[in-house]
Amino acid sequence: MHRVSRIIPTGGWDIASAVDRVILDADDRQRRRIVLTGESGTKLLLDFDKPVMLRDGDGLVLDDGSVVLVSGLPEPLAEIAASSPRDFVRLAWHLGNRHTDVQIVGERIRIRRDHVLEDMLRGLGAAVIAIEAPFDPQATVPHAHGHGHGHAHRDHPHHHHHGHDHDR
Repeated sequence: MHRVSRIIPTGGWDIASAVDRVILDADDRQRRRIVLTGESGTKLLLDFDKPVMLRDGDGLVLDDGSVVLVSGLPEPLAEIAASSPRDFVRLAWHLGNRHTDVQIVGERIRIRRDHVLEDMLRGLGAAVIAIEAPFDPQATVPHAHGHGHGHAHRDHPHHHHHGHDHDR
């Protein structure tokens, strides 16, 4: 079994030189330690001190110098478009206020499919389109703003639907 020695960010290497490919959804691409098997049978161990977020197109450099391509598994997503830059910021604020993982793609926001959030966004004037694509959410930072509940997003993904309204 090969060990992953480092990660080369997407765009920083020649994908054609990859010796194998692993296909992972967004949750499986956020890891500290995991054993993976590539499509061609390469077994590898990713083992870092802190969790890393692998992106679609990243390269995993193995102990022998070869590189394995990381591909994002297409997932059911909602792509959100706003009618103006101001509305874009307002929609992003509402999603962030609900601790929703988001991916910014050009002038659109992508989230995992969630009919409650999609209805809320439509109600705020957004255009929402269902798509299937790899999900590369923005890196998140720990937050503490007094809701009084613990967070274990990695092991127990959940959505918050608080009984209070921050939108006033």
